[in-house]
Amino acid sequence: METGRASKTAVRVAIRRAVHQVLDQPCVLNDPIAVPLLGAEFGVDREREMNPVARSFRALMAVRSRYVEDQLAAAVAQGVTQYVVLGAGLDTFAYRNPFPSLRVFEVDFPATQDGKRALLYKAAIDVPSGLTFVPLDFERKSLAEGLAEAGFDAGAAAFFGWLGVVPYLTLEAFRATLKTIAQLPAGTAVGFDYAVSPETMAPHRRKVFDALSKRVAAAGEPFRLFFTPEDLERELHQAGFKRIEQQDSEQLNERYFQDRADGIKLPDAGLGLLVTAWV
Repeated sequence: METGRASKTAVRVAIRRAVHQVLDQPCVLNDPIAVPLLGAEFGVDREREMNPVARSFRALMAVRSRYVEDQLAAAVAQGVTQYVVLGAGLDTFAYRNPFPSLRVFEVDFPATQDGKRALLYKAAIDVPSGLTFVPLDFERKSLAEGLAEAGFDAGAAAFFGWLGVVPYLTLEAFRATLKTIAQLPAGTAVGFDYAVSPETMAPHRRKVFDALSKRVAAAGEPFRLFFTPEDLERELHQAGFKRIEQQDSEQLNERYFQDRADGIKLPDAGLGLLVTAWV
């Protein structure tokens, strides 16, 4: 990652979310900030984006954000007033937050946040008053320390969104983050995606996954951590989470992609799964 530059994978994810706003109607994730944030250089190669693999990845980028934001809305309805976006990248929730009582904390590497701030400034997108940036170098400071310095209330429940991060972590870093979240009060929850173990994939899906793995590794951000659903549930229970919901491609398609004229949806054998775990 270059100093002062956003993560390359974060930018690619943001591009897919923006393309979703342009090509896929109705949007699974309605995000009027996605296109302006990327600036005048953003463009859509329609022929390339209609490739089945591109459509599948675009669907995944959109639905994982929608799923976590739906879970967040349910948490807010139960009284949660803190939302922590771990590895926020170019996430835009804070700039379209519909909940006046909700404080948002965006946690990421300082370089990635610097890159995002530059894009926000260039696009004339104001930083909302309810947002706090938490620049965090995990080699120098823990998540709990960084949040405490930013004004996070560890005595109150919170919801954590953790998208596009877990596959890049070591197992030790993954467990440390879960431990920090699980120590918070009851009502706290975390929603995230994870990569399934490659050896469990069907041959055609493994081929797509291997191609993606090469691209992210070439960008300097290789995949490192994989789980089976059973292994992940074991990790979550051992960390102290009481209730767990996992959603696979079939469940997500039924929930978010029913009866679409454009036919966009997740592949039957998904590249990843979504999960929410509650303390």
